[in-house]
Amino acid sequence: MPQTQPIYDTHAHLVSADGVRYPRKNIPYLQRPDGKKRVATPGTVGAPGGMHGPDPVNEKPTAEQMSGWMDAEGVVGIAAVQKGRIYGTDNSYIMDAADLFPGKMRAIIIVDPTEEQTLPLMREGAKREIIGIRFFPANIWDVAGWLGSPEAATVWQTAEELDLVVDIEGPKDDWRETMHVIEDYADRFPRLRIVLEHLYGPVVTDPDFGIDSRYDGLAARDNISYKFTCLNMDVIREQGVKPEDVLRRAVDFYGADKIMWGSDIGTSSGTYREMLSRAVDSTVLLTAEERRKVLHDTGRRILTGWTG
Repeated sequence: MPQTQPIYDTHAHLVSADGVRYPRKNIPYLQRPDGKKRVATPGTVGAPGGMHGPDPVNEKPTAEQMSGWMDAEGVVGIAAVQKGRIYGTDNSYIMDAADLFPGKMRAIIIVDPTEEQTLPLMREGAKREIIGIRFFPANIWDVAGWLGSPEAATVWQTAEELDLVVDIEGPKDDWRETMHVIEDYADRFPRLRIVLEHLYGPVVTDPDFGIDSRYDGLAARDNISYKFTCLNMDVIREQGVKPEDVLRRAVDFYGADKIMWGSDIGTSSGTYREMLSRAVDSTVLLTAEERRKVLHDTGRRILTGWTG
């Protein structure tokens, strides 16, 4: 049954069924220089302890499947986010997918500031009405240096010029250093909309669920906002913490005008219907106005310019 209020999904990964036209790169996790290995987050594909235990349901919808699920569940729009592990910076499918349903889907592409194709790709994407670019530093060891490089600065500047959102997957290691780079860009480009995925990965077993004074600099900048996703909810559940408590804290700290829900379908576990149900359940401690903002208004406004 569709939700009783409109939902905007800020983080949906789409994958083509046509492996010839859109070949999958299936980019692996690389070994760190210090010999350690990055491990998939609990709740993601292949990781024990996901939503359905060691053998979770992991949907990877095509654009056509996603459109049908949206209609069935009352989802008014999605940000179609490039799937980095499958396609890398080959954004062909995510842009074509969004083009199929322009009233329902808008693409966020992955870019690498070190690639020569990046700036032309951004300009082409803007003409095709993408809404943003995504930095996906999954196999970058010095994320702060990568994002703070002169090449990256040009990408950030171009994003502001093209009115594109900058979407960032939270780093696993040098998050403090990377956070200061993000704050600097937020100050240099005040018109730029910056969105940090998965609440920038707080340690939910810390006091205040890890959302504390360490993030004062992020919270003070009005052009930085945050996605609360099913990946967050999976990690929270694995730690024995209630998602609604973490979301209440995030809204208290950042404000409902900066928090947006995203399913993470295509990576996190569960059917789309289950993800939506979990999302609504996680807002039980919010006011009606806060709930509407988190589940719809904030994401749609920041990502698409929606004004109601």
